[in-house]
Parts: sequence; C-alpha cells; structure tokens
Amino acid sequence: MKKILLSLFFVVIALVTFAQVASNIKVDDLSDAQILQMVKQAESMGYTTEAQMEQMAISRGVKQDEIGKFKARVEKLKKQGAGVQTTDKSTKGAGREYSETTEGGSLSNEKKEDELEVKSKIFGANLFKGGNITFEPNLRIATPKSYIVGPDDKLIIDLTGDNERTYDLQVSPEGVINLEYVGRIAVGGLTIEQATSKIKSAMAKTYPALRSGRTSVAINLGNIRSIQVTVTGQAVKAGTYTLPSLANVYRALYVAGGPSQNGSFRNIQVIRNNKIVATIDVYDFLMKGIQTGNIRLQDQDVINIPAYDKRVEISGEVKDAAIFEVKSNETLQDVINFAKGFTAEAYTEKIKTFQNTNKERKIVDISSADFATFKPTNGDKFVVEAILERFENRVEILGAVFRPGVYALDKGLTLSGLIKKADGITEDAFLNRGYINRLNPDKTQFFVSFDVAKILSGEEKDILLTREDKVTINSIFDLREEYTITIQGEVRAPGTFDYAEDIKLDDVIQMAGGLKEGASPNRIEVSRRIKNADPNSTSSKTAEVFVVNVDENLRVVGDKFEIKPFDIISVRSSESYSVQKQVKIEGEVLYPGMYTITSKDYRISDLIKRAGGLTAFAYAEGASLKRPGAEKVNPADKNAINNKEEEEKKFLNLERVQEKNIALADTGKKVDEKLVQSDLVGINLERILQKPLSRQDLILEEGDIVRVPKQLQTVKVTGEVLNPNSIVYIPGKSFKQYVNGAGGFTSSALKNRAYIKYANGSAEAAKKFLFFNNYPKVKPGAEIMVPVKAEREKITAQGWVGIGTGLASLAVLIVSLFR
Repeated sequence: MKKILLSLFFVVIALVTFAQVASNIKVDDLSDAQILQMVKQAESMGYTTEAQMEQMAISRGVKQDEIGKFKARVEKLKKQGAGVQTTDKSTKGAGREYSETTEGGSLSNEKKEDELEVKSKIFGANLFKGGNITFEPNLRIATPKSYIVGPDDKLIIDLTGDNERTYDLQVSPEGVINLEYVGRIAVGGLTIEQATSKIKSAMAKTYPALRSGRTSVAINLGNIRSIQVTVTGQAVKAGTYTLPSLANVYRALYVAGGPSQNGSFRNIQVIRNNKIVATIDVYDFLMKGIQTGNIRLQDQDVINIPAYDKRVEISGEVKDAAIFEVKSNETLQDVINFAKGFTAEAYTEKIKTFQNTNKERKIVDISSADFATFKPTNGDKFVVEAILERFENRVEILGAVFRPGVYALDKGLTLSGLIKKADGITEDAFLNRGYINRLNPDKTQFFVSFDVAKILSGEEKDILLTREDKVTINSIFDLREEYTITIQGEVRAPGTFDYAEDIKLDDVIQMAGGLKEGASPNRIEVSRRIKNADPNSTSSKTAEVFVVNVDENLRVVGDKFEIKPFDIISVRSSESYSVQKQVKIEGEVLYPGMYTITSKDYRISDLIKRAGGLTAFAYAEGASLKRPGAEKVNPADKNAINNKEEEEKKFLNLERVQEKNIALADTGKKVDEKLVQSDLVGINLERILQKPLSRQDLILEEGDIVRVPKQLQTVKVTGEVLNPNSIVYIPGKSFKQYVNGAGGFTSSALKNRAYIKYANGSAEAAKKFLFFNNYPKVKPGAEIMVPVKAEREKITAQGWVGIGTGLASLAVLIVSLFR
C-alpha cells in the first residue's frame, strides 16, 4: 500500500511540473519534430481546421501571443510537405491538400508534381529513360588490345603449324591459367596484348617451333566475364550492378537510370583504385555526339554523380526550351546554343532574366551585345519573347489598282509613288475621290481624302505617306448597284445575266440558250423600271412594258430596241404549240396501254373505243379514274392549274372538323385522310358507254389512268365489326347482312357513320330517317367501313353535384309557377 501511495505521489508531482513547464512553451524553442507531433495529435483527435489546431496548441501550453508564430511554423512545414495534412476550406480551395508519405520522408502531392515537372524539363533527363538508346555493348566484336584479362575470362589458345592444338582455359579467381606441358601462367590484370606475349614466351620453352616461326599461336577471348560496378551519388537508382566486362560508362548510367533531379550531367566521375580516371560531360554527347571520357569499365569501378552546381532555365522563342546545367566559365550564349538557338519569331534584341537574390527576386534585361559575356547564376530563368506583330515600314493600297497589297514604306514615299509601285490605277478607277486611313499617335484613326486624277496629274500637292497608311481607290462599279438583266419564260436557260453596254435583245436570248421550240417570237414582253414616277399620282406607273417581235434569226422586227439595266424579258409560248399528252388504260380492255390525247376534248369513251372496248370479263361498274393532277405530271404545262394550295386547305379543314367532332376517332380520321390523299375519281363507266359526251364522260388529262377491273365477287367489311373479313357478294344481300356476316357491330361502333367505298373510288354514307339508319346499296368489290365511337368523358362527382343543383333549381321554379 505504501508503494502505491508513493507512486501516485511521484505521478502528481510530474504532472504539476509538466503543467508548469507546458504553460510557458515558446514556439521558437520547439523543433520541427515537436511541431509535427502536436499537429499529428490534433489530427488524431479530429482537429483538422486551423482554428481547431490553435485551440490544441493553447491547450498544450502555447501562449496566445505565440499563436501567430505557431501558425507560421505549421504553414512552413506544409509548404515543405513535412507530413502535415489539413482539410481547411481555404487550403483546399487553393489546391493544397497534403498527405503523409512513408519512410520518414514526406512530400506533398503538389511538391511531387513540381518535381516531376522540373525533371521533365532538365536537358538530358530523357537520355537514360529506356528510350531507343540503350548503350548495350557489342559482344561480337574482336577482342580489344586494351582489354584487361580478369577472373572468369575464358582464353582460347590456338597452335597451328608443326604443332596443332587448341586450349580452352578459364582464368582462375587468382588470375592464373594452367596450361598443359607449360604450367601456371599469371595473366590477371594484363591487357590481352600483354597476356598474349607472356603466354607465347612461356610456351616457347615447350614448343621450340614457336621461335623459328614454324608454329604460330593465336589467343582470343572465348567468353566475356561479368564485372561489378557501383553507381553512387545523385543517381536515380544508385547501387552495385553486374555488367559485361565490355560495358562502358554510359551503359552503367543507363542501367542506374542516369542522374536524378539534383544530379549533375556535366561532371560525372569514374573512380578506379580511389583515383578519378575519367570525367564525363553528357552535353558533349547530346550536343555533338562526342563520347569524351566514356571509357570501358573494369571490375570494382565506381561511378560518382555529384550534385549539380549551377542550373538555369530558358523558355520562350528558342528551339529547345529546357533547364540546362551551366559550368562556371560558360555564358548566356552557351545557354542559347544548348537550346539550339532562337526560333524565327524570337525577339533577339533583349532577353529578360529573372534572378534570385538573398531576399527576393529581380529582373535583368540583357542586350544582345552582352550575350557572350553575361555569366548566369544558379536559378536564373531566361525568357525569350516573340517579336511584335506589327511592321515598322508597311503601307497598303486597295481597290482599283493593278497590284493591290502591302508595300515597303521607303524614305520619302508619297501617294503617287505608291500608286506607281502598284502599277498604276485600273481603267474603272473612280478618279474624283480616294482616301487614306491613317493612324494618330494614340492609335485612333482619321481619314485623308484626295482627288485621284489631280494627284496623278500634279495639280494637287502630293501626300507624304506614314507607317500603316491604308490607301483606298474605289472602282466605279463599287459605287453603284450591279447592273443585271433577267430573262424568263420559253428559253432554254432562263436566269439573270450581267448587263453590258449596247447589249441587244437577241444577245440576251442567245445568252439564255435560245428559244424553246414552243416559244412565240411575236410577243416578247420587256418590263422596265420607272425612275421618275409621280409619288402623288394615284395612277402613277410602276413599270413600263414593251412588246417586241423577233424573226427566226432572233433579230428585232421593226424599230431598233435598246435593252436597259434591270430589264425583265418574258418570252411567251406559242398559242398553237402543244406538247403531246398521254393517258393510260389498264385492265379488261382489248388493247391496254399508253395512248396519246389527240384533241382537247378527248374523253373516257374515246379512250375505251380506241382500246378496242371492254372484254367479256370486264366489270364496268367498278371502273375507276386515277388523276394525279397536272402539277405532278407536267409542272411546265402552261395551262396547268396548281391545286396544291387548295389541297392543303382541305387537309386543314378536315383536321378542324375532326377536332370539333369528337365522335370521329383516330381510325376514322386516318381513313378520311387517305380518302383526301387518294387520286381516284368515281366514274360510272356503264352510263358513259351508254351516253357518250354526257356529263359523266369526263375529258381526260395528261397522266390519267383508267382502270377496268375483272368481275368482282367479294365485299370487304372493315372497322368496328367483330370479325373483319371479305364476304362473297350475293345480289340482293343488304348492308346489315354483310355486317352480320362479319360478326356484327362491336360495342364501340358508330353505326350511323358507316359508309361504303365502291370499286370505282366513289363512296356513299348511311343516312338517318327518323330513328332508323338507311344504309347504302352494296355492290361487288365494295368495302364497308364502320368507324369507332369516341370515348366519352365520365361525369365526375362535381359534375353530378352540378346536375343535382340544376334539377333542384328547376323544381323550385316549377313549384313557384304553380303557386
């Protein structure tokens, strides 16, 4: 018990001491790790906003006057990406949401993106990224004389001459080969050339013919050993790599991914036996293709990539904008050369440079004369701007000159001089006035007018031109409405043509392709504009019309007639000229086919007679006439009447009637539309043949089709019947009997609107007499059509209330009357 009380005592003392110390915390005394610890504790407790973190800091002993410093420290750590995460609205709105990373080092997403962007701009960074250049050594070349023999190399020794023998020997880890009859020979560390000499001397003791030359020896590598090379420093993947012994420095750099973001491309060192044996400047290879220092590697070589010393960036109008590493003795001109020089649009007079000072940034303008002497500093950003989109010596001339366009403003160039540069004015130039569009010093515009003729003749003082002057000389045709002539009617190519002075009527007709065969040359009308009509006169003329006759050679008969601008020439057709018109007869006639109308009063009876009459199986009562209308057959017919507008009015009227008459449903409406669209004309062929030239005997028109069917034997029943079908025609059978044969009317049938469509295209509807329906007579080939009733709207409860109220009111009125 005493031990427990003693422990509690020490805990209380520690808490009191901590509270006293914590209440006097100063932010400047806290390390970054302590600040991070406090922020992480706040985040673990759900405190993510800046206000919540301030409260957390105050609760941990940070004074109120130290909160500003605390916030500044947290913001600094956020910018460094040191594992600070916040979801404050202001921070998220700025696109700065930070996340913690692993392995103790924390980088924000934004910082990673910046690093990737910087790395992508570094000149040479793509060289070692696995592109087309892999720097793979060629293992099939002859063994280089400078090749150093080492352990695991296989030597092939060939004896030829008096002695014939081949040895295939591997160099031991101690660098020794064991040659039969000769003994052990140390070759490790020797070049292949030195090893060959040593082996030949040792073998000469066993093979004397080697000294006399009667036996020769050849030594080659049988295989290439592997070596280990270490890449250190600022490499993308620093480490130890196993490479072929023929590999060079670039191959090792490629395998290691090349220099990292902070690695140098200009001072890569090859260290062998603790001595720098080669230094590589990658820019020599990238700029010139020269591989200075790219030596063959040996086992245990070290490639060290130091951090860069100085980097600058150049952007804008250069051919290869990038970040370049610069040596201490190199100038801005070298940086421009690294960027492959300027583009064609570059402003080369000056380059802007953004430099970093100890406190802030500054801008330096470097003139072209200083490019070769200016020494860049680390972090410089050079911006090469584009030249201005303006001309220092441009003038322009437009309009009625032979060569309009832009010209150089020579010293002392005048208006007449510019016109001469443009090869002078054209014949249609408007000589009374031209103008110059000129810019004021503040870039506003003003006009200078001049008399073209007087400037060219020297009567007026010539005008000295300035930069960006725009001279305009109009054509006389630009200042008036374009003159045209229109010809229409019976010509082969009617249309509108340009007016020309002294043009004649026969010229216009010829331009229109000449007269058609049916044109009348005796009545050509020419309508002309009236320019000086009296606006106050009610009988003032709006146009003047001339009637002109021409002969077969298109020459005007009588007085000479002059064509004026905007004349409209109308060529009429000859009253005695007519194009052949044809009709067709189909079905049960002796000679069906196409027939030409021979007279204007050519009738149906004439066509039947001309076709040889009806056959024995012809059903004359079902004959019909299909008439598409003149506008469908021959729109150019001068006597055709366009009934298209009238037909459209019929459709609109039909829709209006059907919308008002709710009793007609969709089915009946579609049937009626088809009837309106139909071209069939109901005829009575029996009466026509009995009484030719009667009112029933219609005059035929072009495109008419007369159809005479065979004897029809069925009647079709459709619409609102229980079983729509075709029924055998029986003389004397009534309308209702045929409907009953189709199952009778349905409950939704509109009986009093039933009708029959006969085979000849005519139709007849049912008639109402008192309370009875009087149905039309049924004939062979007829179609009985029964429409549907429209659905009636059901009476709502409110409607019934209204009806009850009306009846009650009526009852009260009747009672009051009887009193």
